[in-house]
Amino acid sequence: MKTLHQLAALWLPVLLGFASVQAQSSGIPDGNTYQGKRLIAKTYDSGFALAHDTYNGMGTGSDGKVYYVLSSENIDVGAQMYCFDPKKKSIQHLADLTEACGEKGLKAIPQGKSHVNFVEANGKLYFSTHLGVYSIVDGMETMGIPPAGYQSYPGGHLLAYDLKTGAFEDFGIVPDREGVLTTSMDPRRGRIFGITWPSGMFFRYDLATKSWKNFGKMCAEGEAATGAAYRTVCRSIAVDVNDGSAYLTTSEGAILRYRAATDSVGPVAGETMIKDYFGLYDPTSPGHMGYNWRQTFWSPRDGWIYGVHGNSGYLFRFDPRAERLELLDRITSTPSKRSGMFDQFSYGYLGFAPGAQHKTIYYLTGAPIYVDGKRLAGKATTAMGEAKGLENLHLITWHIGSGRYTDHGAIFYEDGQRPLYVNSIAVGKDGTVYSLGRIKRHGKVVTDLFAVKP
Repeated sequence: MKTLHQLAALWLPVLLGFASVQAQSSGIPDGNTYQGKRLIAKTYDSGFALAHDTYNGMGTGSDGKVYYVLSSENIDVGAQMYCFDPKKKSIQHLADLTEACGEKGLKAIPQGKSHVNFVEANGKLYFSTHLGVYSIVDGMETMGIPPAGYQSYPGGHLLAYDLKTGAFEDFGIVPDREGVLTTSMDPRRGRIFGITWPSGMFFRYDLATKSWKNFGKMCAEGEAATGAAYRTVCRSIAVDVNDGSAYLTTSEGAILRYRAATDSVGPVAGETMIKDYFGLYDPTSPGHMGYNWRQTFWSPRDGWIYGVHGNSGYLFRFDPRAERLELLDRITSTPSKRSGMFDQFSYGYLGFAPGAQHKTIYYLTGAPIYVDGKRLAGKATTAMGEAKGLENLHLITWHIGSGRYTDHGAIFYEDGQRPLYVNSIAVGKDGTVYSLGRIKRHGKVVTDLFAVKP
């Protein structure tokens, strides 16, 4: 007998896809009737019928190919990793992540996601795994409770994929056998940094010595708790390759720094993420990122960390040398700016990345939909990271040197569908933007690859 969560997981994508089609037939403009500026995206079929909403799980290799993971919430099937060749327009299946972790046939909750951006070093892509089977308790996601005959989740793994040989390397399971919410890497010093879910433990792994260090919980009890001990966990770690420092945030607004010289973590003095422009938040309340940054990257061009705050959509940069944060611009879509609304996706959007030369920032963000001059309403609050209502997806670019903001318009598929639940991005060498979103195909809603050129 299926749990309520399993039933909801089976039907929710179908219902949302149906709701989208039904809404469009009731007067909500789709790509065929939308009157504003728009881009047409090409969709690709990876052949994974169980593909579910994916967060990060992408990267562009030095070979120009796009590597990505499609998530699974199926108890018997793990996430699947693929490679897209832009020149040949072909897709290659690389692995089932559960099998890549050596857990095939274990009869345990599988490796259902990769929730991280890939980092390349020495010809290998480094990334990690996460669970995709959850249990819903009081409207919030918790570690999946295994049904009869299955074992608990074994824990997330750190992995590397060799671009030339196609071989996977497994560096082991992260602390306390939790999932891995985010990882980043210092390629010069061979150190991988990560944050676990749901407790929010920060760790580092040293490739040379094969040693782990767990620095403990960075945000009270993280998302494993309720009430006063609850804190939303940071989803992005920025690594300054110059000195090996790694930066993360807390929902209370602290900026934490890992110092390579002392192998220790502590708060940055004199600067926080608490800014009036970001809004006001109760860190103990679920359904938002609080004062955490949402997504970041370190730029080798100027040594700054660029990031976006989730709910408000403000772009900022952080100077690791002066330990100073500066707000740059609000890079939400033009319709969002004009309406004054926060992000419709409750945590904000993860599709934020630099182009090949680190001159331009690419951002996939939401926009309100208007029907007869009135904004389409969604639900006011949620206790989970989810979309509060139907929205358009816009591609924004922001030029770092000039500060030039460009909204390239709403993105639609060739058949008029709008991409939904988009929280991934990879930028090709030619500026083509790749992402993963919901696609209604053959009467079923799945998540798959799409590409759009601004």
